[in-house]
Amino acid sequence: MAPLFVIVKTVLRTLLLPPAGPVLLAITGAWLLARRGRGQTRRAGIVLLACGLGSLWALSLPVVADLLERAAEREPVLDEARAADAQAIVILGGGSARPSAPEFAHAPTAGSELLERLAYGAYLARRTRLPVLVTGTPAEGEAMHTSLARDFGIATRWIESHSYDTYQNAQFSAALLRESGVRRVLLVTSATHAYRAAREFEASGLEVIPAPTGVWVAPEPSALHYLPNVTALRRSTEGLYELIGDVARRVFAASHLRRHAS
Repeated sequence: MAPLFVIVKTVLRTLLLPPAGPVLLAITGAWLLARRGRGQTRRAGIVLLACGLGSLWALSLPVVADLLERAAEREPVLDEARAADAQAIVILGGGSARPSAPEFAHAPTAGSELLERLAYGAYLARRTRLPVLVTGTPAEGEAMHTSLARDFGIATRWIESHSYDTYQNAQFSAALLRESGVRRVLLVTSATHAYRAAREFEASGLEVIPAPTGVWVAPEPSALHYLPNVTALRRSTEGLYELIGDVARRVFAASHLRRHAS
């Protein structure tokens, strides 16, 4: 079972970010209007209802999702010439992991986002011959290790399967790698996550060469970019989460420095 702090973080993330956050705003506004209040109460209800429904619509637009993804993506595509300086490849867990997939004889396997990270990590492993560390939850660690061996023919040297967030990914992975004398790593994760993840791993004492995957590419012009869809809402949510997460990381780091200074 996940630790209590992970459950609390997950609940807060679910309630604050889309779609739940805007929906809760709209419900609150509708409730205020249903009370048939006047003056400020009615105006507050109209504002909350409009903000909730309006933000949900806006965040479901591909053009808005593109803006948020681009804002969150602050690490460039890996220059493979830099990979020669690395000593290992670290692939971060994330997205979904299926502990028992019937189509794979009930073996664990990775979901779509995690599979993209594994595919790129395997590609880099074949080109660089570097050892691989996978890090994530118990389910993610097992799925990543199994998928790399079964689907890509890549052996995993280190399996870190006790972390539930990026901070723990960094701290636990760094401890494993230091035991083997590894100080410089290629860090494989999604493009929106790469900047924040790189800062966490650097704070753990490692030298990091980000290797983002799923990098945003400008789409062909289309009127469909101005029509809402579920995929765009998911992308907007991920972009917002990373932007907010980086702010939280900076605040935590600043408070940590102040405590040590005092």
